[in-house]
Amino acid sequence: MNSKYKCSVCGEIHHDYPALTFAYPNSYYWLTEERKISFPVHIDSDFCTIEYPDRTDRFIRVLLKQKIAKSALYLEYGLWVSLSEESYEDYAANFNNENHETLYFGWLSNALPDYKFEKSIPMDVKTKSGNQRPEIYPHLDFDHPFVHDFYHGITKEEAEKRIHNMLSNSPK
Repeated sequence: MNSKYKCSVCGEIHHDYPALTFAYPNSYYWLTEERKISFPVHIDSDFCTIEYPDRTDRFIRVLLKQKIAKSALYLEYGLWVSLSEESYEDYAANFNNENHETLYFGWLSNALPDYKFEKSIPMDVKTKSGNQRPEIYPHLDFDHPFVHDFYHGITKEEAEKRIHNMLSNSPK
């Protein structure tokens, strides 16, 4: 596989790797249809809130760029992180502010294929000017193979395997 592929969404040929995206945070996937109706849930392309009887979980859509070792390429992921109420409200209030740049603490809220996740990974969530999606960086001191791979890179073959697996498992 080279970095050229046909997009299943737009049908165009692209010359960069596709972003591997998750439509929802895991907490939303895990809700039964009955609970999606009984719990107040709001979800769109950038925000998700799930109101349980005892708490509200808040998520935002983010970008993670995975280094590909021995190259100038990155594998991009469209992921979700959970934020505290204060951080979520600040992000929402500044969502359309093109000059808003800040750092939040969040928790990775998607389980990436090829990794075992027994608990969530702490993340720095960095907003960017120009209304770009925030970018996330795992805490370097968190012991997990994903964190190691993030900072040391994955092989081009591994990146292409992940792309192939996600594209072949995505709904058509």
